[in-house]
Amino acid sequence: MKKLFLLIFSSLFFNVAIAQTNAIKITNINTNKEKIIKENKRIKLKTFDGRKIKGRFKIENNSTIIIDNVRINLSDIDALKRNPLLTSIFTSGFLIYGGAITAGFGVLIGVLVDSTAFWLTIPAAGMIYTGIKSPNFNKNHKTDKGWKFEIITISD
Repeated sequence: MKKLFLLIFSSLFFNVAIAQTNAIKITNINTNKEKIIKENKRIKLKTFDGRKIKGRFKIENNSTIIIDNVRINLSDIDALKRNPLLTSIFTSGFLIYGGAITAGFGVLIGVLVDSTAFWLTIPAAGMIYTGIKSPNFNKNHKTDKGWKFEIITISD
């Protein structure tokens, strides 16, 4: 029994010891600041030819990543930023629902109390539009600002 326990424990320990994950390492050439984004995280990037792609990324090899079945070379990336799901849902939901409530109150007050309250529909429309466009307040890492992208392997 003792040998069986030792065998199972050592095999689990060995599995954890050799487990490795790929990640994108973002380094600022000027300040040597580093950020690491692990594989399968949500990112938003812009390429030099103007394409904007967002989604979960997978690493194919040392110079290529895949987002939604689109292969992108690291040398083609102009800007990259994290795009967490919780932040996207919270900001979009807050702006859309806040705009809808503001528009509803503007119409309700405009009909029942004073017609100048209809002016509340203008900022409400702006809030709803901004919520649909899904703002991302995370820092953008651009290559022209000195950020460099590379693929690394890290141990868990």
